[in-house]
Amino acid sequence: MKKKALFNWSSGKDSALALYKVLQNSEFEITCLLTSINQHFQRISMHGVRVELLEQQAKSIGIPLLKMEIPEMPTMEVYENVMQETLGKLKSEGVTHSIFGDIFLEDLRKYREDKLAEMQLKAVFPLWKIPTHELIKEFIGLGFKTIVVCVNESFLDKSFVGRIIDQDFINDLPDNVDVCGENGEFHTFTFDGPIFSKPIAFEIGEIVHKSYEKPKEDTSQTICDSDTAETIDYGFWYCDLIAK
Repeated sequence: MKKKALFNWSSGKDSALALYKVLQNSEFEITCLLTSINQHFQRISMHGVRVELLEQQAKSIGIPLLKMEIPEMPTMEVYENVMQETLGKLKSEGVTHSIFGDIFLEDLRKYREDKLAEMQLKAVFPLWKIPTHELIKEFIGLGFKTIVVCVNESFLDKSFVGRIIDQDFINDLPDNVDVCGENGEFHTFTFDGPIFSKPIAFEIGEIVHKSYEKPKEDTSQTICDSDTAETIDYGFWYCDLIAK
């Protein structure tokens, strides 16, 4: 019998590749794609992708979408309370595992495992410790297509946002930027590939800049559903995608 699991879906490339790998074996039954949504703007937290495009992804993948709405800049307490309530409902429906696309951030993995353990749930990391240059090569080789929707200006300039990830993009990355953006350097939206029944149609809209003030409290007290809470100290370039 397959183990029931939720999949933490960001809409980006790491989520897409991790889901692909999970779907290749018969160990888990994915009951839903769980995505954090900015309650006010109705966009994917941190990535800034419109909910309409997220819904089209889930429909094309064929797995139910569960949207977890949170305030724009929630405290850690607020975020954890919403997450706990959401996980509690899923657990009551038989879910025993939670799957993530994380690759090498040890602190983040420990945080996830500890919080899930409090609810007698187990974390699963299909991409864990696989070298990121191998992952991106596999991702492109499988036929996945993804566009950069957000860049952290501390690592990348405006010219990188709105670009499709291909070998030219990889070649242009500075040496201090992880090729998968695992340190929060950039975020993506995956619109085609082997997990989709059809590509997600969109057009590129406005490119905007958004700044986040450094919080007065310690950064460990806030979370934006990003790879690292410290990314809120910086400004970001966002590329708006509009569903066709």
